Amino acid sequence: MKSIPAVRRRTAGLLMALALLSTATACGDDSTDAAGGAQKVKFGYIADYSGSVALAVAQKQGLWKKAGITPDLRVFTNGPLQVTALGTGSLDFGYLGPGALWLPASGRASIVSVNMLGLADRVIARPGSGIEKPADLKGKKVAVAEGTSGDMILNLALNEAGLKPDDIKKVAMDASTVVTAFSSGQVDAAATWYPLIDTMKKKVPDLKEISETQDYYPKMTFPNVFVTQPKLASGNPELVKKVTGVLKEAGDWIAAHPEESETVAADFLKLPADQLKGSTQYVKILPSAELTKLTQDGTVDGWFDELAGVFNRMGKLPKAGKASDYYLGDLYTAAGKADRS
Repeated sequence: MKSIPAVRRRTAGLLMALALLSTATACGDDSTDAAGGAQKVKFGYIADYSGSVALAVAQKQGLWKKAGITPDLRVFTNGPLQVTALGTGSLDFGYLGPGALWLPASGRASIVSVNMLGLADRVIARPGSGIEKPADLKGKKVAVAEGTSGDMILNLALNEAGLKPDDIKKVAMDASTVVTAFSSGQVDAAATWYPLIDTMKKKVPDLKEISETQDYYPKMTFPNVFVTQPKLASGNPELVKKVTGVLKEAGDWIAAHPEESETVAADFLKLPADQLKGSTQYVKILPSAELTKLTQDGTVDGWFDELAGVFNRMGKLPKAGKASDYYLGDLYTAAGKADRS
């Protein structure tokens, strides 16, 4: 028969082991909180209108709570950094602008939802440059920030005109320097976007817009999107559906209240309200019902496939899978608004 002290030691050891196991379980499971089982997600965003407004609306309208999700929102300066964070597990979801869509196409992220379509990009020309249409860019000096949506619209314009990148004198510089170079007459043309073009118009009011995003719609467009880790999409599709449901409901609210959404985003970013005023004129906001239809009829896949071709011509994407490999269209369609299922 064991002694009483031995029994006490074994009981105490068992209780301590159970306590440690309980603590380890609580710390190791990052998907629920201690209060009531809300699922936690780490979500990246960019501090501009398109990159933050859906998250701002979801927070203000209580959509995360409705879906049983506790978001950990983290600001980033660009999309590629978010994809890197997805790869290391530091993020569960993130936001990408169109210039970074070669990353999902290369298999490094899965697209869960289109956020909105960009309408801001232009190829512009200085008066007196002799440039009236994309074909006139041949031999001209064109400023562009490489790897951006401005670079993409330039590629589309050249391709439409049957020109190759070597047919122009491409001058690579950062976006702010493009403004200076164009405004001061150092280049003949530029590939950039609004609101930067508004700044250029102050010095060159009669500049000409020779190509714009809408010229290629609906076959081609510049969507910004929400993405997740591929392994999260395959390993926990129900969580991805819940998050996608929140994004769908937020998007529908934005579509119904575009001007108010600018104020909500400014408040979220702690900016003066007038700083984001007019942001919605540079985007096309599609309600979830329309996006669902465009997903089901293959239009959205077509957008991503066309963009993959652009990235291939730009040398950023040697080989890409089909959009159906990285756009989770079936999951988007199945997700209910603020889905708790």
